[in-house]
Amino acid sequence: MTEANGTAAQETVETRGDERVDLLRADANNDGRTDVWVVDTDGDGKADLFQFDTDGDGKVDITMVDIDEDGTPDEVVDGDGGLPPAPLPPTA
Repeated sequence: MTEANGTAAQETVETRGDERVDLLRADANNDGRTDVWVVDTDGDGKADLFQFDTDGDGKVDITMVDIDEDGTPDEVVDGDGGLPPAPLPPTA
């Protein structure tokens, strides 16, 4: 969907819960920024939200949700799905 100003409208996704526990963050291309987020949203310790930065700009480009946690995405959207990750604190 494109808005009147030419930018894409932000799609939102439904998750299993309201929490955001990052189970894994990965820097896939060694540029010092997170490229992959694997998240548990309902506190059961299982991943149900997956986010990817595909162009290396540090922002989520694709979000996938596995509502029933069966290993198959139930929804895939462009952008962060309304669930932006928190920035990492600086390291010493």
